[in-house]
Amino acid sequence: MTITSFGRLVPLAPEVFAYIQPPGGWCVGNAGIIVGSEQVVVVDTAATRLRAEALLACVRRLAPNRPQIVVNTHAHGDHVFGNCVFPAEAVIVAHEIARAEMARTGLAMRDLWPEADFGGIDLRLPTVTMRDRLSLSPGGPAVELIHVGPAHTTNDVVVWLPRSRVLFTGDVVFAGRTPFVLMGSVSGSLRALAELRALRPRLVVSGHGEVGGPEVLDATEAYLRWLLREATRGIAANLDPLEAARQAAGHPFHRLPEAERLVANLHRAYAEERGEPPGTYLPSRPVMGDMVRLHGGPLSTSV
Repeated sequence: MTITSFGRLVPLAPEVFAYIQPPGGWCVGNAGIIVGSEQVVVVDTAATRLRAEALLACVRRLAPNRPQIVVNTHAHGDHVFGNCVFPAEAVIVAHEIARAEMARTGLAMRDLWPEADFGGIDLRLPTVTMRDRLSLSPGGPAVELIHVGPAHTTNDVVVWLPRSRVLFTGDVVFAGRTPFVLMGSVSGSLRALAELRALRPRLVVSGHGEVGGPEVLDATEAYLRWLLREATRGIAANLDPLEAARQAAGHPFHRLPEAERLVANLHRAYAEERGEPPGTYLPSRPVMGDMVRLHGGPLSTSV
C-alpha cells in the first residue's frame, strides 16, 4: 500500500489500483489507476492542484513513461479539476454531456467552498467523448466505459474491468456516505444500480468512501427506496422538501456523513413524483441553501 499526503493506493487486482482519499466527504473523491503494457488509464483526477499532483506522482511511479488516458466519470469539479496537471499529450475521455456541462460550469464549484484552497487549477476539457459504451485497450486488462444514464448526474460513466470484475462507479455510488442525486435521478439511479449489479462485480470503488463489494450497491438502493417513500409522504402532507427532511430527523440513514443531502435528494424525488423526466434541470443554489439550513451552518470540506 502506497500512502501520499492525501490518499492511499489500494491494490485490487494485478495492475489495478484504487486511490482512496479519506475521509471522502464533500470535494474529496477517489480515483483509479489501471496499468497496461502500453498505456495507463486514470479514473478521475481529484479536486485541487495539490491532490491531483499527488495522484499523478502515484501514476508515474506505477507506470513511468507510459502514455495516459484519463477518464472523467462525470462533470463535477471534484472529479475533473485535476485534469489540468496531467501532461498535454494525455487523452481525456468523458461522456459528451459531461464535456458540455464542464464547458458551461467551468470552475464554478470553487464558489461553493470559498475557504478551500483549490490551488492554481485551469479548466481542461475532455478531448474524446462517448455516448453509450467505449472500450479501451491499454495493453492487458480490458477496460469498458459504460454510460448508465441519469443517476448521480445526467452524464455518469462507470469503468468496468470484466477480467478482474472490478467496478469504478464514480458518484453513482457513495460507500458509507449519503448518496446525492440532485443533478441526476432517483429512478435513474435505481435502474443504474440494477445494471451494475448484473455485472456481478467482485470489488466496487465508489466515488467517495472505502472500497467495498456488491453490498455497497445494495446500501445505495436501500437509501433511494426509502427516499422515495419519504417523498411520497411529504407530498401527501403538503410539506416542502426542507420541512419533510426536518420531520425525518432520526431516520434510518441519519448517521451517514453528509446527511444534509437528504433535502437535496427530496427536491429531486419530488420533481420525479410530479412527473418531471429524469435529469430535468433543477436550480442548485436554492437547494444548496436548504442543505445549509438543514445542516445548521456552512457545508464543510476537508479538501
